[in-house]
Amino acid sequence: MAGEASGDLLGAGLVRALREHAPDMVVEGIGGPRMEAEGCRSLYPMERLAVMGLTEVIGRVRELTRIRSGLVDYFTHHPPHVLIGVDAPDFNLGLELKLRQRGIKTIHYVSPSVWAWRRYRLRKIRRAVDHMMVLFPFEAAFYESQRIPVTFVGHPLADMIPLHSDQAAARARLNLAPDGEFLALLPGSRVSEVRSLAPAFIEAARMCAQRRPGLRFIAPMASAAVRTEFEAALRQCVDAPPVALIDGMAQQAMTAADVVLCAGGTAILEAMLLKRPVVMAYKVTPLTYWLAGWLVKIDMFSLPNLLAGQRLIPEFIQDQVSAANLSSAVLEYLERPDQAAALRETFTRLHLALRRDADHSAARVVMNVLQGQTR
Repeated sequence: MAGEASGDLLGAGLVRALREHAPDMVVEGIGGPRMEAEGCRSLYPMERLAVMGLTEVIGRVRELTRIRSGLVDYFTHHPPHVLIGVDAPDFNLGLELKLRQRGIKTIHYVSPSVWAWRRYRLRKIRRAVDHMMVLFPFEAAFYESQRIPVTFVGHPLADMIPLHSDQAAARARLNLAPDGEFLALLPGSRVSEVRSLAPAFIEAARMCAQRRPGLRFIAPMASAAVRTEFEAALRQCVDAPPVALIDGMAQQAMTAADVVLCAGGTAILEAMLLKRPVVMAYKVTPLTYWLAGWLVKIDMFSLPNLLAGQRLIPEFIQDQVSAANLSSAVLEYLERPDQAAALRETFTRLHLALRRDADHSAARVVMNVLQGQTR
């Protein structure tokens, strides 16, 4: 059961690896084009589950409840050997709980951030999940301390992305000049994210260009809707610098860049794995942020910082997201190449720590749960 593109990628890799153990298995649930290409029959469109934030979900509660009830009814009458919820915890944990109560084995793949906030969800996880599969080692340590069965399987992106990225090849593929400095702007994959972050990103780019006139800018766009929103923000910025917009190809854009300015999320991890100095910005609605303030238990948010246990990269949250802050952090990287080189070495160590052949590691966990062999 996957709820968005990142879950679809993880689910597809897991299905592919599982077929090496059980070639004729039947896979059904909710998935996107990658899972469907691996033979998963999707019972509902995956995009109906793609909701973020505490307040943003309110308008979709009735539809999400209807979908979950339909799945509970379907799987009660057609019980699978195992149900695997891929991320989307607010949807999947409730589904897993109801089906586990009916005797179906359940696995959750990708931990919700209970180590960071809303720790009360641990009670539900204990009741809902036979086994948790996590992408990061600090998550496994947390679940072990809570006596919840867990396996660190590694992150598929760490397997997919090479240890050494080729900047020259990426620039050639994107038809960019082979020399000079480039800043990649990644203001998010959702229109709401771009609406919040694009003005500050573009103004920060303008401020950077004033200090470094030769600096050029590229911005990969996750969708046509995102591109439209970003173009509108460009038009509204007085003296906005030229920005080369690219449809998709985010990894190539980050590889081609010298520094990445990025919304929080998986793209931050990709920048780290590509060994690119990165600055993180993250904003949600004021109400979501206010509610989260009561529940958050950590003082670092970006994955590189959490993996290292220290502040490796600058991260700016909510009101800290300003053009002045962002441009200052970007310029620090550009003007301190020694700092960027040291960061790349640390990123390489973190990359190696996440390389665990995640698809096959996760498949082995699933087979062990089915055979009753996990801790």
